[in-house]
Amino acid sequence: MKRSLMPWPLLLLVMVTARPLAAQAIPDASRVRGTLAFDATATLGAFTGSTTTIRGHLSGAPTLVGVQGWVEAQAKSLSSQNGKRDRDTWSSLEVEKYPTIRFDLDSVSPAQAHSDSSAVVLHGHFTLHGQKRTAALTGWLWQKGTTWRVRASTPLNVKDYGVGGLTKAFGMLRMNEHITVRVDVTFDAGEGS
Repeated sequence: MKRSLMPWPLLLLVMVTARPLAAQAIPDASRVRGTLAFDATATLGAFTGSTTTIRGHLSGAPTLVGVQGWVEAQAKSLSSQNGKRDRDTWSSLEVEKYPTIRFDLDSVSPAQAHSDSSAVVLHGHFTLHGQKRTAALTGWLWQKGTTWRVRASTPLNVKDYGVGGLTKAFGMLRMNEHITVRVDVTFDAGEGS
């Protein structure tokens, strides 16, 4: 039986495109779309607040490890689909005084890299209620064409950021200070910086 060999140009193409995502150069990219959300619990049950009104930028690097960037949202754009709860959230966050929620990415630690995706830890700083703290978000990064999608989350204690007003009605209604912050952002290198 005669063995068929793959033509060398096709073999080269397979080898180049099969490089793990962590080893590929990452270009500068602008935010195209995304969601910033938080999951919380309160006396009356669990709820989620989110916004799709976010901005951001990804500063490219020769490999994933050196990528930096940022994403931010206006605190007043967070919505839980409950007007009273949203007004309480905005009051606790003092959105007029501290209008922006932001994550600044300093570096990326990739793991379980595949050709189009990688498990990652995003190292940086989270700014909430005017307070900036070191944070690490765990998640995944996917690459498709010129787009880069990041989904990650981190637990957060809002009291570490000076957020108060977590109790209402003389303590009968209470929000737990421990929340989970989630980001799901797609950047596109084809859209410019």
